[in-house]
Amino acid sequence: MLATAWAEFQANLWFYLSMPLVAGGIGYVTNVLAIKMMFYPVEFVGVWKPWLGWQGIVPRKCAKMARIACDTMVPRLINEKEIFQRLDASEVAKILGAPDAQQLRALVDEIMAEHNPELWAVLPERIKEMAVRRVRVDNETVVRRVLDGMVDEIDKVFDLKEMVIEALMRDKELVNRIFLETGRKEFRFIGHCGFYFGFLFGIFQMVGWVFFKADWQLPTFGLLVGYLTNFLALRMIFRPQQPVKVGPVTFQGLFHKRQKEVARDYSQLIADEVVNPSNITEAVLRGPRRDYAAEIVARFLRDEVDEQLGRMKPAVQAAMGRDRFEAAQQAAAGYTVSRLPELVRPMDDYAKEAMNLSETLSSRLAVLPPDEFEGMLRPAFKEDEWMLIAVGAALGFAVGVLQLLAFNIVAV
Repeated sequence: MLATAWAEFQANLWFYLSMPLVAGGIGYVTNVLAIKMMFYPVEFVGVWKPWLGWQGIVPRKCAKMARIACDTMVPRLINEKEIFQRLDASEVAKILGAPDAQQLRALVDEIMAEHNPELWAVLPERIKEMAVRRVRVDNETVVRRVLDGMVDEIDKVFDLKEMVIEALMRDKELVNRIFLETGRKEFRFIGHCGFYFGFLFGIFQMVGWVFFKADWQLPTFGLLVGYLTNFLALRMIFRPQQPVKVGPVTFQGLFHKRQKEVARDYSQLIADEVVNPSNITEAVLRGPRRDYAAEIVARFLRDEVDEQLGRMKPAVQAAMGRDRFEAAQQAAAGYTVSRLPELVRPMDDYAKEAMNLSETLSSRLAVLPPDEFEGMLRPAFKEDEWMLIAVGAALGFAVGVLQLLAFNIVAV
């Protein structure tokens, strides 16, 4: 029997030697394809959603992935109050600058022309200039009061979790990038593992085929290679969570072993693309809670103008009429609020440095317990691991059928 098997092995040497390589190829291709199917296509491609076609698992579950990212980050790693408390009012005031006399005069002219044109038209120029000087506000005082007001009423003004979820749901490609860039080494490892495990299984397949041949054997082995390479690679990424020493060798899931590196990459992406000063400003001043923020700014502006007017306030109210005076105040505050997104843009660089979100997130994420840390990336796999493994098994089975056809052709 051995002599017969050896003779056949020699007669079909290249076919047999190809088995480990083919099995390694099956393992690699099925694993890489499974990863690609997790992320692409970003939008559904097919004819009958969701049954006849495909959409990447991560973009399809973008909302859920965004909430998972938030649950890891807010308030475990950072919160709204901490973000605003890191801004120094004097620095912000210096960057924003105060309106010059010409700008302020133009604003006062516009408001008075709307709310009391008769009075403004007959006032001497000297009185008008005095009025403009009176309403010049102390920029730093207003900024400090506004920032303190934001912190005191932060729940009404800003929801960090809501902002992050909306930003990620708007940009599915960004969600893909977060997973692909922070888990790039893990995904590469899955592909390489597919080849190594597949090659090893292919050796057993080759030996088994020498001594025993059945039509079901090659397809079944292909299915097992596709299944096991995906399964083992996924397990080796996340298990064991803690280092386990076996003799001189220490084992630990690759993702957990790289916790500090992953924390740095993840935090940099989040700080640059999601929780950045521009997005925070947009959320506060133009988001669903913008009315609360506008009211805080307007309130402290009115208070500052009242203080600057001082004893002149009753006389100004009497001259204009109380209702017109209050309407003019409201108009001035409204004008400032409407221009805030444009006014605060120059402070983006300072705010990014002061908030220091990348370093904060990275240092805190690096020391998260293994279960919580795994929760960042594992959900991208966990619910649909069976699907990824099934795809690998199906592709392996198909290649096994092709191997069987090739052998039959060679044998003929």
